[in-house]
Amino acid sequence: MTLVTHEAPDFTAQAVMPDNSFAPFTLSHLRGHYTLLFFYPLDFTFVCPSEILAFNRALPQFQGKDCQVVGVSVDSHFTHLAWKNTPVNQGGIGNVQFPLVADLDKSIAKAYGVLLEAGIALRGLFLIDREGVIRHAVVNDLPLGRSVDEALRMVDALQFFEQCGDVCPANWKPGQEGMKPTNEGVASYLAKHAN
Repeated sequence: MTLVTHEAPDFTAQAVMPDNSFAPFTLSHLRGHYTLLFFYPLDFTFVCPSEILAFNRALPQFQGKDCQVVGVSVDSHFTHLAWKNTPVNQGGIGNVQFPLVADLDKSIAKAYGVLLEAGIALRGLFLIDREGVIRHAVVNDLPLGRSVDEALRMVDALQFFEQCGDVCPANWKPGQEGMKPTNEGVASYLAKHAN
């Protein structure tokens, strides 16, 4: 069952925070902000650091859109910290500046429907609005890395819809027009963009 349009399953779990401290992290404490919650299989693996570093490089862009980024895996917060303390050129992720949540009992991955029988999470990504409702979700198999640019575009699309009421057609980007969510609005848009 898809979680899109439903309230994001809340959780509290240990996390490594941006300053490398350990603290309980509660998802619902981010209400009032947009949240990009993403799952990755394991620390000290191969595709994962490329994604985490890409999200970290784009963090100022997410923050400029009032969107908090949070990573989750089934590793412990101690392992998260060890990975952060490992230099990038030695397979680490360095001092990433968003929380990394420890899902040791796998309950969070299970609640979001991304837990594999092997006990690790698929590459799930969930865009949560300011009210705590999941508005976008994508789940990739383990070898397929996600697009940070697409994640940013989806934040823009959600905010555009919330501000204008217009819906976003295929390949919509900021600065482009949307469609009025009526038969006439769609027909008008399609007529103007037939080619």
